[in-house]
Amino acid sequence: MQIIPVHTPKLLRQFITLPYQIYGENPLWTPPLRLEQKKMFTRSKNIVLQKCPHQLYIVKQDDTCLARAAVYIDDHYNDYWQEETGFFGSFECVYDDRVAKALLATCEKWLSEHGCKSIRGPINFESQNWGFVCDGFNFSSRIMAPFNPPYYNDLVVNCGFVKAKDLDVYGAHVADYEIPERFKRHKERLIQKYHLTVRSIRMNKLVDDVRIILDLNNRSVAGNWGVAPVSLDEAEKIARDLKTIVRPDLILIIEAQGEPIAFLIVLPEIYTAMKDLKGRLFPFGLLRLMTRLKKISEFRFWALGVVPEYQRRGIDSLLYLTIYEILHKQDVYVEANYILEDNFAMKDAVLKLGMQKVRTYRVYEKQISAPEG
Repeated sequence: MQIIPVHTPKLLRQFITLPYQIYGENPLWTPPLRLEQKKMFTRSKNIVLQKCPHQLYIVKQDDTCLARAAVYIDDHYNDYWQEETGFFGSFECVYDDRVAKALLATCEKWLSEHGCKSIRGPINFESQNWGFVCDGFNFSSRIMAPFNPPYYNDLVVNCGFVKAKDLDVYGAHVADYEIPERFKRHKERLIQKYHLTVRSIRMNKLVDDVRIILDLNNRSVAGNWGVAPVSLDEAEKIARDLKTIVRPDLILIIEAQGEPIAFLIVLPEIYTAMKDLKGRLFPFGLLRLMTRLKKISEFRFWALGVVPEYQRRGIDSLLYLTIYEILHKQDVYVEANYILEDNFAMKDAVLKLGMQKVRTYRVYEKQISAPEG
């Protein structure tokens, strides 16, 4: 068994294709687009890789690839939180403790040699793709979200990792929920009390609105576990990546007397339109995908933020209610994801909208030893 740093195009192809081997027969898995995967792990195409010291590893037995992982250091995160933490992500592995222990020990050694005192993950290079699924395995894979077999949790626990934080996912069929009249009255009272305006994102002024959302996001999540401020270049890249799939009416900004105070981004669950593309857009995949985008019936509350001075005033509920009113006449399923297990205010808001917990992602961490010598 060999643990090999990825440093050639051939090794990178093997790194990228491993999930297609592990999950190829799993009916719940949707193959991500191979072109996007290649961009994610190519330094010149990924801002995170350009900013963060990193290393990709694969584990091979003869000519068979058994596992992979990425390990990296986010100096921006460590400076913000005054930590010495390194991260692992993009973890895939056969069901073999021996393989997982060798791979993760290599990641720990790399981080230790670069001055880190702890390792946390999986935190993937893809935006907001954190954790292993640890509860709710009966759902199909989601875009920019974890998908893994149950045994991944056992593998990392057997390597000495412990739970750092759980991130919960709540879901509901919109048509099954009738908004109570008292909620509608409360919405109107909020609008009048704080002189609020709710508007959709302006595609003809996308750059301006991306900057508004970036500012709102960084102000609203300051101090939230595991989060550091997002830079403008990262936000603009995310906007470019998502521009072709978003529905502008499902990206909302709330203004109080003309000043932006909150936002909500709801994304179509594009993987439901990619099931049979096998990760390839050509020769016919692109046409099929574009034809199906308007028929998507699953959506995700992907990002929400309320500036501190307006938190705990029901603004988040106002955003949720507005989206529900837009989608209520359609037979759609919606999820709110990445809700911290101890974010009780957010949990209360989604429960009042008839949502139920459907899945949990778990992030793990471990203290690591200083390098010998």
